[in-house]
Amino acid sequence: MQHAPMTEQDLDRLETLLAADNFQGEAMSLDVLQGFLCAVASGPDTIDPDLWVAEVLGGAPRYASPEQGKELRELLLKFYHDIDSALANREEFDLILYGFEDDPEELDFASWCDGYVYGSQMGEENWFEAAGEFAEDLNEKMEVFFLLNGLLKEDALKNKEPWMPAKEEQQALEEAQDALPIVIGDIYRFWQSQRNPVGTLRRESPKVGRNDPCPCGSGKKFKQCCGQEPSTH
Repeated sequence: MQHAPMTEQDLDRLETLLAADNFQGEAMSLDVLQGFLCAVASGPDTIDPDLWVAEVLGGAPRYASPEQGKELRELLLKFYHDIDSALANREEFDLILYGFEDDPEELDFASWCDGYVYGSQMGEENWFEAAGEFAEDLNEKMEVFFLLNGLLKEDALKNKEPWMPAKEEQQALEEAQDALPIVIGDIYRFWQSQRNPVGTLRRESPKVGRNDPCPCGSGKKFKQCCGQEPSTH
């Protein structure tokens, strides 16, 4: 089924609806939502929209009216399909990133990554358990999100482990920011390959035995007709 892509007006409207008073500030902001939906679209299992829509809105939705609920759900599904389609087709898309109040020029990657990490925990399957023998590779990719949202540093300091100097940390953060779009796509394709593994090729027709009649219709046995070993002379 074809879905019309989100327009700038749709995104503006979605942003406005998410900030509506009836959600009491518990609905996700647009940047967190985009990160969240990238993970929801990428994981090892398909997640029921009813489940993730409720999470987006902070739990049981408190719509101001049935019309608001209908419009919001339609926009959320539209946004999800846009993201899923872009990832599936390896299309580039702009990350929605806000600036900080005290420094609008500095983009907040942490909130976006928080949304992604949260989305990665939505399914019934634990990502790292589902990754099996590839868990280490997945963990390496996920470190980009944990670096950008501060969890790696937080865990290191909490456990009194050494952390990189400020200059090295800044360089690592910048490299992670550049790598983020690539890693998002890599993880999506990793899980798609797990969901849809390439199966063993199967014969369309039963295998012909060497003593069976040759399928060419000659009346000879297969081994005496089309199944003969090629001459070495």
